[in-house]
Amino acid sequence: MTTEQLIQSLSAKVRPVSRRALGRRIGLGMLGGAVVTMTLVVSVLGIRPDLHDAMHGFPFWMKWFYTGSLGIGAVFAVTRLARPNRASLRGLWLLLVPVLLVAGVGISELADTPSSDWLAMWLGQSWMICPWLVLTLAMPIFIGLLWSFRKLAPTQLRAAGAAAGLASGAWAATIYCVHCPEASALFVLTWYTLGIGLAAGVGALLGPKLMRW
Repeated sequence: MTTEQLIQSLSAKVRPVSRRALGRRIGLGMLGGAVVTMTLVVSVLGIRPDLHDAMHGFPFWMKWFYTGSLGIGAVFAVTRLARPNRASLRGLWLLLVPVLLVAGVGISELADTPSSDWLAMWLGQSWMICPWLVLTLAMPIFIGLLWSFRKLAPTQLRAAGAAAGLASGAWAATIYCVHCPEASALFVLTWYTLGIGLAAGVGALLGPKLMRW
């Protein structure tokens, strides 16, 4: 039997896979984790009592734009790294766009605020717990993505783990916005980003161990 005949015999009864299968698998894993994260926020942390009023203000949507943009970019990386080929992630430089935009808002805040209030604006009321809450809330989404990867074929395991952690952290932070009352762009840029970065770091550490196939 030649190599060609062997390949034909092995692939003769293989069902074609839908082009949307990868996206559905990743989406299902993330959705399952996000439901758990949302449940934790609602039942343990609680929704901020002024959410309705906050949704009419710029700071709330600034936070959602920032975390949601990072989440979309990270999901793009996850879908590329879930395949067995060597993925190019050159498009990830676009993640700098929301960072720079929020940094611009932060500079504007500093210009409009007396310097004596800068530290309070930067630290807010929850700087010590915000990154750790984002990291904790990211774990259900990260576990959902690990479930997704069990039927996928990543080869760049550390990068795939980091991307999964980044996506988990960004979407966890997006959900966390319904609880967090902080309104400063400097706070978001520092402490939200730190929590998202911690989730990406944990993903990079665990990826080679948990994403092998």
